[in-house]
This record gives sequence, structure tokens and C-alpha cells, in this order.
Amino acid sequence: MTTKINADYQATIMVPIGAHEAFEGICQVSSWWTKNFKGRASKLGDTFSVYFGETYSDFEIIEMSKDRKIVWYVKDCNMHWLKDKKEWKGTRIQWEIVPANGAAEIHMTHIGLKPGIECFEDCQIGWNHYVTQSLFKLLSDGKGVPDHPNHSARDRQ
Repeated sequence: MTTKINADYQATIMVPIGAHEAFEGICQVSSWWTKNFKGRASKLGDTFSVYFGETYSDFEIIEMSKDRKIVWYVKDCNMHWLKDKKEWKGTRIQWEIVPANGAAEIHMTHIGLKPGIECFEDCQIGWNHYVTQSLFKLLSDGKGVPDHPNHSARDRQ
């Protein structure tokens, strides 16, 4: 995993499965991010929401290339613990999957989540857990760690 100064948040994981299985796992948002999930996240145009108490984010899948790329657009959000409760609105979360000798390398970039914005530190810690730990465990071991108490916006209730 790497994070570049003044760049959008990025995380990279390598998982011992094929690109198709990696793609399918990313789409199982409730299995690695939060069980408080409504909607669908498996095809172009799908919309879904994630909830952490008062905090929520509404997404639309605006780009999808099966087994290679998924882009989620944040249509709306309420990050209740921030001064700018809409800080994620208009940002994008991009997933790129690269096959690598029977494994898959997954690159996640939260476009618009940059150092200097109010939630960067907290959101970086959260994404580090949810991508590099929970999603990794889902794809490697079959069971993610959604709603982790130390990395959830629900803790800010």
C-alpha cells in the first residue's frame, strides 16, 4: 500500500485469486465495508448506499469494465462529524484489477480524498483497514471484517 503526498488516497493489494473473483468480491460491499448497505453494486448504473449511524454515502456505478475496473461516484453523503458534511460528494472511488500470474492486483483510488481536506486522516485510516485488511481477508480467506469498531464512522456517533 502506498500513499503519495498531495495525491488522492490510494491502496493496493495482491490477492491469490483471479480477476473475476476479485471483481465479484469488490461488488460484495456488505461483506467487507458495512453490513448497513442498501441497493446493488454489481453492474453499470447500479446505485447503493452505506450507513454508519448518521453518516451515509450514496453511490452510483458510473464506469465498469467486467473483471478490470469499477468506478463509484459519490452522489450524496452526510459525514456528520465534519464541518463540511458533504466533503465526499462528487468524489469517485476507482477500482482497477490487474491479473498477475494467477493472482489479482487491486488498485483502489479515492479521487478527491487528498491530504489537507478535513476527513483525510480519519478516512485514510478507515480505507487502510477496509481495503488492505477487510477486503483482502474477504478475497483471500472468504470472510471480511466489515463495520470494524476502530475504523467505522459509527464510532463518531
